[in-house]
Amino acid sequence: MTDESALAPRTRALQLFDGLVTDTSLRRFLEGIPGVDAVGLEQRAAALGTRSIKTTSKAAAIDTIISMIDLTTLEGADTPGKVRSLVAKALVPDAGDAACPQPAAVCVYGDMVATAVDALGAAHGQISVAAVATAFPSGRASLRVKLADTADAVAAGADEIDMVIDRGAFLSGQYAQVFDEIVAVKRACRREDGTSAHLKVILETGELNTYDNVRRASWLAILAGADFIKTSTGKVSPAATLPVTLLMLEVVRDWFRLTGERIGVKPAGGIRTSKDAIKFLVTVAETCGEDWLTPELFRFGASSLLNDVLLQRQKLATGHYSGPDYVTID
Repeated sequence: MTDESALAPRTRALQLFDGLVTDTSLRRFLEGIPGVDAVGLEQRAAALGTRSIKTTSKAAAIDTIISMIDLTTLEGADTPGKVRSLVAKALVPDAGDAACPQPAAVCVYGDMVATAVDALGAAHGQISVAAVATAFPSGRASLRVKLADTADAVAAGADEIDMVIDRGAFLSGQYAQVFDEIVAVKRACRREDGTSAHLKVILETGELNTYDNVRRASWLAILAGADFIKTSTGKVSPAATLPVTLLMLEVVRDWFRLTGERIGVKPAGGIRTSKDAIKFLVTVAETCGEDWLTPELFRFGASSLLNDVLLQRQKLATGHYSGPDYVTID
């Protein structure tokens, strides 16, 4: 990604707001977006959650889910050994089946990026390294610190940056501050060779309080240059609910219809079973279309989901459930 294209979202927003991005212009736009019909949203999410898929399609769905997982460890007690163990699992999810797909990425704190890159070796690129940044999970730091956090992770080899927005600023109506921070972080994602790490913008929907705020924050993040919009840090409850993910998918669908640009969505936190993950896949297909059923446009942020999906995959292959000791303990 070149410097010019990295700034394209800001140029796009400037055109939308007649050349001036301010709290007033952003408020006029964001608060002019029609309100969310909460009852209708939740009913549609519930209906999509009851859809079943044929047994012949389930194997493909399970492999798709595995390919979309950002295998994650984000604990204060993380060690290089734990990160290497996580990478080993990403490289070989099922030691008994060489045909098992690999996850899309491993997601770690910025100071663990170099360890993850080293552990991946030649597979780095085939499996991405995602790093949380900008004072994750609270986002409570100066912009200078947030940008340094991002730049350090990119310099260490991160392919993707998962940033958090300043929820306090957003809820206070300081939309321009949130917009400018996303633009600045996107700029900090650039590498010396002119390419750029992909930027996922975490909304922390559990702290935004209303569906209207989730819709506005989604539009704001996309206007500022997000490659993905992500529900949660996984540290706040509720995290990735189906109604919230549906709402965010509707925003990226509407953005695509408006601009022709595809933006990704990443639900994170609380998705632990293949049954739940399949509900999200159905919601993606029904809302944005099957073009979004790819790791380039949809991810699951998860640590324990992979184990359940692997057990379900083994069940389809053998006809019986394996015990939990047939998968590694994270």
